[in-house]
Amino acid sequence: MIRPDLTLPIPEHITAAHFIGIGGSGMSGLAGMFLDRGIRVSGSDRSDSAAMQAVAARGATTHVGHAAENLPDDVDAVVFTGAIWPENPEYLLAKERGIPVLHRSQALHWLIGGRRLVSVAGAHGKTTSTGMIVTALRAAGADPTFVNGGVIAALGVSSGTGSDDIVVIEADESDGSFLLYDTAVALITNVDPDHLDHWGSREAFYDGFVRFADAASEAVVISADDPGAREVTAALSHAQVVTFGRAEDADLRVSDIATDGPVSFTLHYAGDTATGRLAVPGAHNAINAAGAVAVLITLGYDLAPAVRAVEEFGGTVRRFELHGIRSGVSVYDDYAHHPTEVAAALSAARTVVGGGRIIALHQPHTYSRTQAMYREFAEVLETFADHTVVLDVYGAREDPVPGVTGELVSGAFADPDRVHFVADWQDAAEYTASVAQEGDYVITLGCGDVYRIIPQVLEALGSER
Repeated sequence: MIRPDLTLPIPEHITAAHFIGIGGSGMSGLAGMFLDRGIRVSGSDRSDSAAMQAVAARGATTHVGHAAENLPDDVDAVVFTGAIWPENPEYLLAKERGIPVLHRSQALHWLIGGRRLVSVAGAHGKTTSTGMIVTALRAAGADPTFVNGGVIAALGVSSGTGSDDIVVIEADESDGSFLLYDTAVALITNVDPDHLDHWGSREAFYDGFVRFADAASEAVVISADDPGAREVTAALSHAQVVTFGRAEDADLRVSDIATDGPVSFTLHYAGDTATGRLAVPGAHNAINAAGAVAVLITLGYDLAPAVRAVEEFGGTVRRFELHGIRSGVSVYDDYAHHPTEVAAALSAARTVVGGGRIIALHQPHTYSRTQAMYREFAEVLETFADHTVVLDVYGAREDPVPGVTGELVSGAFADPDRVHFVADWQDAAEYTASVAQEGDYVITLGCGDVYRIIPQVLEALGSER
């Protein structure tokens, strides 16, 4: 991967920008915001996608596949993600020409331009929490600019340009780029050590969150339940810290969580109480909602109106998203790619599956994470799913590591009868269909391309019956 150099100067004026990886949900949204500013946009990605087609329909010049000739002669800046390889021909040509090459976070920093910024960070829950804040602000009559890591279902987009001074973003801690932004309100959903390939140590990872939070100019909103977040809170010197969660000492406390269907809960803050009910399941979403409400309170909203506004949230794409039902079997997709996220997604499914079983279709993400966490993945999958089908590793930006395959995860199960490793996707789809019964939920899990197997699973379910 290319490690971003966040110290590089950003051009003061940009009239034309080229995006390497324009088809990603985040990059396509960012490209759309450049178009909103009247900036000419071009870009490429390794494969076609609905996101790339959408930005092309708005006027961007797009290319499928990466090639040096894709780079226009007159661009002022090239924007890239950490997912591209250092040998990318467009990246190399831009460097050769002396064109400013910006990490996506630097391009976003340039777009924000000093406006009041809400930055959402954490190992998991960022996309949902960002979507909740954006939805709530819009429901309350505001018109924020926003950049999310996933598509907000009700809006059909991951990013948008608003007319108000406030900006809401999902801030990425994986490469330290969340330290680049001039944040006003920082929301930290949790601090679960990850991405140690960048940070080097657990201590450096935690210190990054402390620096991110203490740099917020207005307030820090942080989990009172997560052990890592509590450790960060204890190290903060910030004057305005609002904690949220089920903990008795939380400033905004969550109680009475009911998960028999769409989650409901009660929030307590500064002597006031309000009840809420979401359209999405899972106790973790009640906690996410509490964090979003706490952010709205720091922005000047009262408790009850903030809760009503957050209730408007209808989910984000690739977060427990139903793709179809065949022969009584429901097929869902979820972006979960960390053990804690997998546990939360499967726990949410358990609250609504009724008498059916949960069959997890898990695609491990990156060789480094699989090598470091295969035992943890096996434990949560065996605990929360009735049966698991494991695919091979989605390497993303990483080269293969000898001996690191999906079989590491399946081999770590205590009960081998509850897991099946299948490297071939068609075989995996057919096997999944063969074990699924009416009333079961099949859930694809991973932030790679595992969602692409869903049509094969649905077809196999129809054929199997």
